[in-house]
Amino acid sequence: MKKLRRTMLFMPGNNPGMLQNAGILGADSIILDLEDAVSLTEKDSARVLVREAIKNVDYSSVEVVVRINPLTTEFADEDIDVIARVKPDTIMVPKATEEELIEIDKRLSKIEEEEGFEIGSIKLFPIAESAYGVENIYSIIKSSKRVVGVLLGGEDYTSDMGIKRTKVGEEVFYARNRVAIACKAAKVDAIDTPFTDTNDLEGLLVDTAKAKSLGMTGKASINPRQIDGIHSVYAPTKEEIKHAVRVLEAMEEAQKEGKGVFSLDGKMVDAPIINRAKTTVELAKILGLL
Repeated sequence: MKKLRRTMLFMPGNNPGMLQNAGILGADSIILDLEDAVSLTEKDSARVLVREAIKNVDYSSVEVVVRINPLTTEFADEDIDVIARVKPDTIMVPKATEEELIEIDKRLSKIEEEEGFEIGSIKLFPIAESAYGVENIYSIIKSSKRVVGVLLGGEDYTSDMGIKRTKVGEEVFYARNRVAIACKAAKVDAIDTPFTDTNDLEGLLVDTAKAKSLGMTGKASINPRQIDGIHSVYAPTKEEIKHAVRVLEAMEEAQKEGKGVFSLDGKMVDAPIINRAKTTVELAKILGLL
């Protein structure tokens, strides 16, 4: 199974204490933010802080992602040059277009060659946060082999659409669906937009479950308190694990009898159900649930 990205936790790039502790908060990935979390007057100092954090802090097995400023701003060029030279795992690109990812890919290859890094080792994570980004997300993903996932930015997307962002989330249903399907087709992760009310745990669980049901493979978070709730939604239940184990046991028996399709509890079991059971069991083992 590829790397888990159930949670991607945003951390402001201008807060030294948060940068130092980001790796021990339980998220699968941390996003060290140089964009929205940082005021215009602190962009340069935040870039230096993030660079030093990547160089000196042991983030262990947590994926280190840096969200740079949009390529259309005066800060992006230096963001790429400074941050890429300390080799984060991934660079997150706001309001990404195909042309921008192609350009960033070229710049990264040049820096990797200069620094002696493996070419292609720094990955890309575009954010779909506009009508254009959502509608063209598959071609954006395919514009660079570095892309390992997409983040849906619900706030900017609804702003671009001129519609209200709500807790119910019906206004992002299409965007979630389109991003999830494109990511599945391209075999990359689809990360859902953050749930912004950090005091509403029940709302977070409902929103995460809704995103998961549409094919989102994880969810961004803006507060460490949200991590356990998101992880609980993305963990298989005891019933799901038990059923998956029974499916695989029945499969083994059927294979001994030369059967490709078999019945379990009166229901036909074929390849899609078997594959789902294998994924469930594998995830349960990784999470220590089996």
